[in-house]
Amino acid sequence: MSGSQYREASAEPNLTPMLDMVFQLVTFFMLVINFKAAQLDMNLKLPVVGSARPVDTKGQQDLLVLNINAFGQLTVYNTPKDVESYIAGEAQSSFLAARQKNPNLQPGDELPTTVVIRADRATPFHLLNRVIKACQEHGFRNFSLKAMNKRAEAES
Repeated sequence: MSGSQYREASAEPNLTPMLDMVFQLVTFFMLVINFKAAQLDMNLKLPVVGSARPVDTKGQQDLLVLNINAFGQLTVYNTPKDVESYIAGEAQSSFLAARQKNPNLQPGDELPTTVVIRADRATPFHLLNRVIKACQEHGFRNFSLKAMNKRAEAES
């Protein structure tokens, strides 16, 4: 059979369209992932209030979420932070971001960020007040205290 011409046919698929689709899916999921949900410390037992409502941002998108445990410690992504230095850093970045939108903003002016305080129900008021005063000293004036609705707690 020296004269027969049998060759192995090699069929290699074109992977370019499949790789393109995978890249588009990865890009899509990166854009829609919610990083704000990771900021919430789910170990906190929020106070229960009958009239608790979602945070009203009044059209602004800048939120600073502060998780305060029962001992008055600030936790960010489950890592304890120093209250003063963390708030000072967040105030600086909020000021720089606000200055991009409003060049007339001066240091010491009210920052457009709403501070959402999620404090454990066992947190003493004097520790919570220390956090609020630190925020006010750095220009934050809009606050929202997070609580759990009675109906939501009854369901859980």
